[in-house]
Amino acid sequence: MIRRVLVYVEGPSDKYAMINLLAPLIDRQRRDGVDVLFFEAPPGDRKASLLTKVPHKAVNILANDRQAIVAVLPDLYPKNKAYKHETFDELARGLFDRFDSILLGKHIKNGDDLRRRFKVHCFKHDLEALMLAAEDALKARLEQPSLKPRWRVPVDDQDHDRPPKMIVTELFQKAGRRYHPTIDAPLILGASNYLDIADKCPQCFRPFVQFLLDPFAQAGSLQA
Repeated sequence: MIRRVLVYVEGPSDKYAMINLLAPLIDRQRRDGVDVLFFEAPPGDRKASLLTKVPHKAVNILANDRQAIVAVLPDLYPKNKAYKHETFDELARGLFDRFDSILLGKHIKNGDDLRRRFKVHCFKHDLEALMLAAEDALKARLEQPSLKPRWRVPVDDQDHDRPPKMIVTELFQKAGRRYHPTIDAPLILGASNYLDIADKCPQCFRPFVQFLLDPFAQAGSLQA
């Protein structure tokens, strides 16, 4: 039986960038009987929707499919969206609090099993951090081979006042181009090695990749 890992991200640029960047990992998992699927939040305030609606969806999915894992992968930026949070730990705590309150409200008896199969990760501070880490592919896309990094390294160390997307947007502007997230992000990350990007983004993206490499390791013994 096919096992599933359903990953919820904020928008289409996140979805297609992840599909392109992680294509070798996704293909390998599929050969091993695990489907890794990415879904985007509905239009509107996508981060708020992801933080408030996906826990409900996750409980329903996990309660009805013991061969599934649901992961949430929002941006950390902007802070305090939907509830107070500025760090990943605060973001994760808020999502698990919401998830647990839904379990309690539904009187689900095997709540511990569902909780083990609900995973929280994030982009720090947004998807574009990975593009800053994909330095060679970014330079090629900008046609700026001599571009020198003017951002913090490791790229995880950007902050809420100057998130990676702001930096990437400015780089495109200086190159006389407009940044199109749904086009540029998948192309740049699709030309990159996900393991190299994980090494350059150790705080949040590397744990997400490690999770996808063996998603059921911490979820207990799943039975049909």
